[in-house]
Amino acid sequence: MTVEIHLGDNLEVARRLPDSSFALIYLDPPFNTGRTQERAIESAVRTEGLQPDPDAPAPAVGPVKGGFRGASYARTRGVLKLYDDRFDDYWGFLEPRLREAWRLLADDGTLYVHLDYREAHYAKVMLDAVFGRECFLNELIWAYDYGAKSRKRWPSKHDTILVYVKDPSAYFFDSDAVDREPYMAPGLVTPEKAARGKLPTDVWWHTIVPTSGREKTGYPTQKPEGILRRIVQASSRPGDRVLDLFAGSGTTGAVAHALGRDAVLVDHSSEALAVMRARIPEATVVG
Repeated sequence: MTVEIHLGDNLEVARRLPDSSFALIYLDPPFNTGRTQERAIESAVRTEGLQPDPDAPAPAVGPVKGGFRGASYARTRGVLKLYDDRFDDYWGFLEPRLREAWRLLADDGTLYVHLDYREAHYAKVMLDAVFGRECFLNELIWAYDYGAKSRKRWPSKHDTILVYVKDPSAYFFDSDAVDREPYMAPGLVTPEKAARGKLPTDVWWHTIVPTSGREKTGYPTQKPEGILRRIVQASSRPGDRVLDLFAGSGTTGAVAHALGRDAVLVDHSSEALAVMRARIPEATVVG
C-alpha cells in the first residue's frame, strides 16, 4: 500500500485532489485558530442579556458565502457570532476545509473530526450546515485519565470526535472488524460473550500515547494508534484510500498502512514532515 505525504497548505492540497476519492477522512484541526503553532484558546466575549429572536434577521457579520449545496447558514453564523467573537475566525478557517472534505469523500465515505471539548459545539454547527444534519452519525467521546486535575471544577479528561457520512443511506461501517472491549459486568453475560468482549460504544476509554511507549514520537499533539485503528477498521476496507489533512505525527498514515489502506497525509510543518518520514519510511513525499 502507498502513503503520500504532502508538505504545504492543506486547503490548497485538498483542492488539487479528485472528487469522491477517499473512503475515510480524519481531521484533527487546531483548536480555535488557523495558526497551528499557537493553538490558542481565548476567553469568549459575550453580550450581556442578549437573547436571539428566532424571527429577527441575522445580524451583519461581513461577507457570507452562499449556502453550500443549496443550504443557507448565514443566519446561524450571525447569531453565534453575537455570543462569541472568536467564532467568525474559526468558521473562516475550518468551513472551507469541511467543504473540501465533503467533496473528497466517496459516496459511502465517512468523516471523523477530532476536537477539543471547547470547540466541538461550533464545529457541529458548521458540519450540520456543510453535510446536513441528516448526515450526522455519532458523537464519540475519547476519555482518558492523565495530567493535572483541577480542584475548582470537574477535571476535563476527554476529546470529542464528530462523525458524519456522505450519504446516510449508503455509508460503510464494519462492526465485525473493530476491536472488542471487556464487559464491565462480565458475570451478567454468558461465558462465551464475556470471552469475546463487546462492541465499543460511543464512549472510548483509551490512554494517551505513553511517554515511554514504542509509538511515542515526541510530537506534541500525537494521537494514540489505538484510536485511529478503531476508526480505520470501522469505516474503510483494505485497499481503500484514507486522507488526513492535519497529519502531524502521521498516526493516521502509520495505522492505515499497517491495515492495508492507502493514505494521503498533509501538513505544512517541516517538523511534522521529519517525524512522518522517520515513522513511515515507505512514504513518498510530495511538494
